Amino acid sequence: MTSTASEKRSGTKKSSNGKAVDRNLIRRLYFFLAPYKWLLILALALTLSVAFLGPLRPWLTQIAVDDYIANRDVGGLGRLMLLYLGVLLLETVFLICNTYLMRWVGQGALYSLRNSVFEKIQNLHIQFFDRNPIGKLITRSTSDIEALNDLLSSGVVNIIGDLFRIIFIIGFMLSMSWELSLVSLSVLPILVYATFWFKARVRVAFLNVRDQIARLHSFIQEHINGMSVVQLFGRNRKEAEKFEKINQDHTRAHIKTIFYFALFWPAVEVIASIATALVIWYGGAQALSGEVTFGVLLAFIQYVRQFFVPIRDLSEKFNTLQSALASSERIFEVLDTPDEIPEPSDPRKPEMSPGHVRFEQVTFRYNENEEDVLKDVSFEVNPGEVVAIVGATGAGKTTIINLLTRFYDVSRGRITMDGVDIRDMDKHQLHSYFGLVLQDNLLFSGTVMENITLGNENISREKVQMTAEMVQADRFIQKLPGGYMHHISERGASLSMGQRQLICFVRALVYDPTILILDEATSNVDSETEYLVSQALETMLEDRTSVVIAHRLSTIQHADKILVMHKGRIRESGTHQQLIAQSDGIYRRLYELQYRDQVKMD
Repeated sequence: MTSTASEKRSGTKKSSNGKAVDRNLIRRLYFFLAPYKWLLILALALTLSVAFLGPLRPWLTQIAVDDYIANRDVGGLGRLMLLYLGVLLLETVFLICNTYLMRWVGQGALYSLRNSVFEKIQNLHIQFFDRNPIGKLITRSTSDIEALNDLLSSGVVNIIGDLFRIIFIIGFMLSMSWELSLVSLSVLPILVYATFWFKARVRVAFLNVRDQIARLHSFIQEHINGMSVVQLFGRNRKEAEKFEKINQDHTRAHIKTIFYFALFWPAVEVIASIATALVIWYGGAQALSGEVTFGVLLAFIQYVRQFFVPIRDLSEKFNTLQSALASSERIFEVLDTPDEIPEPSDPRKPEMSPGHVRFEQVTFRYNENEEDVLKDVSFEVNPGEVVAIVGATGAGKTTIINLLTRFYDVSRGRITMDGVDIRDMDKHQLHSYFGLVLQDNLLFSGTVMENITLGNENISREKVQMTAEMVQADRFIQKLPGGYMHHISERGASLSMGQRQLICFVRALVYDPTILILDEATSNVDSETEYLVSQALETMLEDRTSVVIAHRLSTIQHADKILVMHKGRIRESGTHQQLIAQSDGIYRRLYELQYRDQVKMD
């Protein structure tokens, strides 16, 4: 996928320095705020009211000094102070309501965005996960979305409020004295230059920060999963050194953003102080000469201080904005990822589902610059037939399963299910045909029942128990505290490998699949359990199309057909007896090697 294509899909346009047009990202983020349009309008009205009421107070101060204090009008001054307090109270109430409203809207938008990202990740093709570390995707789903919190909760609306506050301040200033206004605003060119300098550098810095956070999460996630290997091989110190380097890069990226803000904020403060000094110098001279009143001079001093408050606020909000936009770019990269396993525009459904599978001259490679993993593979699995696939590591056995379940699409050739090309079938319909048990048994945090049914309410407890009894899993499940309601920890760490595998067996079979796929499914159970499971599987596999990948040849001797893979091709095919009869065959050599090892063990 080219960067140009990605940019077109994401709606962002990048220049030669990698800077994206912010308004496109903001427009896309607005999609998640759109359901709250009327609440946003109300929030904007409250924000503009606050933006007006703030600059109104210095104007009231000018009236108090020139019209009441100068004329010693105590009654008028009292009434004006009540009005002043009313303005202050109204501003406070509006600010509280606006803050609560925008935070509520922001959380609703984040809720929708988080659901969209997770749903997208769940539906992406498997090849996407081959190319993207898990830690990176966790970052996209958590911290990157949280970085949008301030932007969606208040950022854009408050930026508009700050801009209007500046406009209102300038309006009040011009209504009092255009000369003092020009003196006050004479420092603006310096401020504008400083702002653009700051903006150009801090955006790149924030993009780098998000990249470093993703690296940090990926490294931590990977090493927590592999902690036993790290400790067993004494890699603690070396891996800590690697982490220290990544952590150092992360810290440096943050320090760079801190450096720019450390320059910009004091610069704004200095410019504000210069503007105040100019007002006091020039305005003071005019007040002494009677060209302006002391009330106007006092109001202008307040206005200058007020003028630079939203400027400073805008710089902080720009911090939020840049962090959010950097995160949103990463998020939309995920949301805009095309599905390389496309759904057919007019899906076909087999008229019958007896489970007839055919591979027709299938060739496949995982990446364009790599060699073919499968080369012109053709075979047939008839309904109710048990077909076993054997071969050395890397021969292409698991790849066949990945193609059959359409986790990947073939490079050449085709695969048919009951006469229909699986690329013409709806993916959810296709997956409903299969029950899959992998060597890497995966359990989720939750009860045993939830792990078996995966939340399918149509599967009854009675059916689960009956299936568990058939694969000899019921005996150990009943001994667990709570039985089928026993809570399993993450990845089933509290259970043995064999127990986890048996639960995966039950999960695959309870859905009553048309085709059962076992990928090294008995490799993690002991010999006694394997015998019990094999006995149960003979009943479960009866009249059910099954594809079995196994290293232990003893488990597949009764298969209807055995395919022997070697370097991506099917080199031999037949029953166990037929293949054993070939004195120089690959299967016979594998069998004799395993039998010899078994004799030595005995």
